[in-house]
Amino acid sequence: MSEREPARFAILPEVLAGDTADVYFLRTREILAREGVDPGVTMEFFPRLSGVLCGIREALEFLRVALGGVEVVVETLEEGLPMAPREPVLRLTGRYQAFGIYETALLGMLAQESGWATAARACVEAAGPIPVYSYGARHVHPRVAPILDYAAIVGGCLSGSTPAGARLAGRWPIGTMPHALVLILGDTVAAAEAFNRVMAPEVPRSVLVDAFHDEPEEAIRIASALGVTLQSIRLDTPAERGGVTPDLVREVRARLDLAGYARVGIFISGGLTVERIRLLRESGVPIVGFGVGSAISGASPIDFTADIKAIANHPVAKRGRIPGLTPNPRLRQVEL
Repeated sequence: MSEREPARFAILPEVLAGDTADVYFLRTREILAREGVDPGVTMEFFPRLSGVLCGIREALEFLRVALGGVEVVVETLEEGLPMAPREPVLRLTGRYQAFGIYETALLGMLAQESGWATAARACVEAAGPIPVYSYGARHVHPRVAPILDYAAIVGGCLSGSTPAGARLAGRWPIGTMPHALVLILGDTVAAAEAFNRVMAPEVPRSVLVDAFHDEPEEAIRIASALGVTLQSIRLDTPAERGGVTPDLVREVRARLDLAGYARVGIFISGGLTVERIRLLRESGVPIVGFGVGSAISGASPIDFTADIKAIANHPVAKRGRIPGLTPNPRLRQVEL
């Protein structure tokens, strides 16, 4: 799959205005302004747990707009790197009022995106050499669906299902056809032929085969109808019928091979977990891809904390934390 120039993240006006900040940061801004106090500080952001770091790129794009040219020294780890508990992944040095109200937003970006990227990495590792795609947009609010797909790609997914999410990562969206198309047209072959007629040649010809008939039978019907244009069939058997099992995949593969369609791949989606992905991969049946939804989208955020560690170059910390900057040779200063 070819790549393209990544799109920029949307910078929402309510976040810039501080409307999504914890209100005590807004009150702190007001108090410090009234008191005429605005010291230079160093603030460090760090995770509670290990995982795959994600959210740095969005944080940098946001800071570039939010700071409006105000001088702040920014140090970060690179997007997609593994991170350790309590390891500083982002360090800001500058006047507190320049970025203080954005602590909530920055923590949220890092927490949510790192959680999704870490879950995606677990799925990708379970799949081994088989590509994994993010299919979880339907499980989250549409305002964050693109960021979900982006984070999943940072975690190792080849692409995501939403155009906006794929654009953020410089990829092209991936998808086959929904059950809705098959149900409306009344027949899987009719849906496949319409798809083949209408879609541009570069769109992969992958057809869903579990809507009306037995999956092996439907797979052969589609292969016969589309001929050499068919690249793969998608198994998405619902839990009500047992889901996609290794035995079902073996049967579909065997019957396609016996019918002379060994070149047609098998793509699997529907209720996949890390354990099921591993089970299907270890079954030994060739699989061309996994579409993973809630195993990524349902991942818990990785808690992040931000601490002021120095004020006017003097080490400080609240109780339980060590005053002064936390050594981390992996941090690199970046230009906004």
